[in-house]
Amino acid sequence: MPELNFFDTYVLMAIAEEIVPQQTFFKDRYFPTEAGDIFAADKVLTEYRKGSRKMAAVVSPSVGDIPVERRGYSIHEYQPAFIAPSRVLTLDDLRKRGFGEALYPGMTPAARAAQLQLDDLTDMENLITRREEWMAVQTMINNACTMQEFIDAETVGDTIHVQFYDGASEHNYTVAEKWDTAGGDFFGDVKAMCRMLSRRGLRAADLVLGSDVADAILENEQVQRLLDKNSGIITGKIEQELSKYDGVVFMGTVNFGGFKLNLICVDETYVDDDDNEQKYFPATSAMVTAPACGHMMYGQITQIDFGSTAPVSHANSRVPKFILDQPKDIRKLRLASRPLAAPKNYCPYIYAADVVG
Repeated sequence: MPELNFFDTYVLMAIAEEIVPQQTFFKDRYFPTEAGDIFAADKVLTEYRKGSRKMAAVVSPSVGDIPVERRGYSIHEYQPAFIAPSRVLTLDDLRKRGFGEALYPGMTPAARAAQLQLDDLTDMENLITRREEWMAVQTMINNACTMQEFIDAETVGDTIHVQFYDGASEHNYTVAEKWDTAGGDFFGDVKAMCRMLSRRGLRAADLVLGSDVADAILENEQVQRLLDKNSGIITGKIEQELSKYDGVVFMGTVNFGGFKLNLICVDETYVDDDDNEQKYFPATSAMVTAPACGHMMYGQITQIDFGSTAPVSHANSRVPKFILDQPKDIRKLRLASRPLAAPKNYCPYIYAADVVG
């Protein structure tokens, strides 16, 4: 039986597809990827429309019908950002014992090659996934996303800005008084945020909270009183439990004037380009939205595959590439992606900054 060529792009793609993806809260819950979200083109098309609550007219039987206009929508063409971490393979990497290999004595060079490349692809997959999570959060917070390109590890390149509104965005809400002060109106503000969505015909299902906001809500006397089962008013239930996502706690459900929301505390962190730990979602912010309010789309990757001389386009969320520099005796493995986080409707999230503190 002939041995597989582990440097072939399609073999590398098959290996990459076997990687169990890292679970991330914002990307998984609010920006899932469906079959139509992977484009066989360098650019992707985003289209979103404003929700409608218009009723059908009452028609006289003698008229028969009244034509209605189709809802308008905005369609924009974007070129997704190019993300491409890589890892250099030395001449000795495939010959020496790998990490943890003592558990599997007698590993052949071919098996070692497969294991090493799987480990490298897994590391790069996790790097890309964390960037996608950051893009999803930035899109919800700003209704836009600004990304800084790098020419190399230290040299700054162009700045990419993508926004999903014209003029001024209508996704922001400002509280009159902070929720941890005597005049704060937690229930009234959240209900108003929900109504901003319902007036557009959009769902309000989740109340995403920064860590400081979640702590303040648990200490809020009005919340404690309304959640008291002996009060006679069933407002909701707080029963904190860890989720499958690191740094995310599902706190329970609370009714805000008829809007029953899942309270979700998010304390996810990442390490930025300056090696500083940052929170994905600000600790003092809150947001009302609903699952699958957006989608993560991908543009194709065009490259010259190893062993070929002609460019080939691959329409996939992840595209690996093996690079060989024979004069310098350098081998490199790259994993590329061109993601774009976009809403499905106009402003399907309402964001409030600095609600406590």
